[in-house]
Amino acid sequence: MSIQWYPGHMTSARKKATETMERIDVVIEVLDARLPEASCNPMINELRLHRQRPCLKILNKADLADPIATKAWLNFFNSQKNVKAVALSCKKPGDAAKIPGLCAALAPHRGTNLKPLRMMIMGIPNVGKSTLMNALLKRRVALVGDEPAITKNQQSFDLNEQMTLIDTPGLMWPKIEHESDGLMLAASHAIGRNAIIDEEVATFLGGLLLAHYPALLTVRYGFAVEGMDGADIIEAIAKRRGYLLKGGEPDLEKAALMLLQDYRTGALGRISLETPKSRSAMLGGQTPAGTVQMEASQN
Repeated sequence: MSIQWYPGHMTSARKKATETMERIDVVIEVLDARLPEASCNPMINELRLHRQRPCLKILNKADLADPIATKAWLNFFNSQKNVKAVALSCKKPGDAAKIPGLCAALAPHRGTNLKPLRMMIMGIPNVGKSTLMNALLKRRVALVGDEPAITKNQQSFDLNEQMTLIDTPGLMWPKIEHESDGLMLAASHAIGRNAIIDEEVATFLGGLLLAHYPALLTVRYGFAVEGMDGADIIEAIAKRRGYLLKGGEPDLEKAALMLLQDYRTGALGRISLETPKSRSAMLGGQTPAGTVQMEASQN
């Protein structure tokens, strides 16, 4: 299943971001800690490298991700030039409060009354950019919701006399090259439902969970998973929860939505869909130094 999603407003949003990049000092790129590389828009990297702007990569929703995998991702990103990575939850005010200081360290020549530090928040839809903006300003200035692509226009606010924040709409890229990336993004609710089939996305997710977090499936749903595949997981959830259609057939669509929701909310446990090592294997490359295998967190 090849998933592509590039709403029309994103073309103008990309053009505006390109123009604004010239006038900012630091890019704050918000990623989903459960799939940091799959949720990394290659266009953002291209734009900031063209203007030679440093980047603070925020692995948001770290409270939902496998801490072992998150540690590996922090090592991976922090080894890159002009990049600082931090894992946090934008919903926690104490976590968000660390961000201005981290940005200041990336652009020490800015941050005065005469030369304010100008920061631009970027990322794909539904990774928490608006939540971060609201937390930093300590007031509700950006719409927040559970559907991707709520923010449609760029907004600018003064954090204080020495710092300015620019919030941008969620940006996808025109063509998702790897099928597994599209499925991971869809599972994590970064793609509009009009572009996906929930049952197919949930089947993919079920297969990943079987490979790396089988114990969490058993704990959550109460059945043994030996010998199952992703489709079997959906059917077993339907039967276990009593999701039945007329005639007694399992309601696979309802069960698929249940699995996706349990993953998205953290009800299944702390889960990461990729690590630097699994990413490298998917791309057919060598394992980056200092990475670990994806494995279930049993805590």
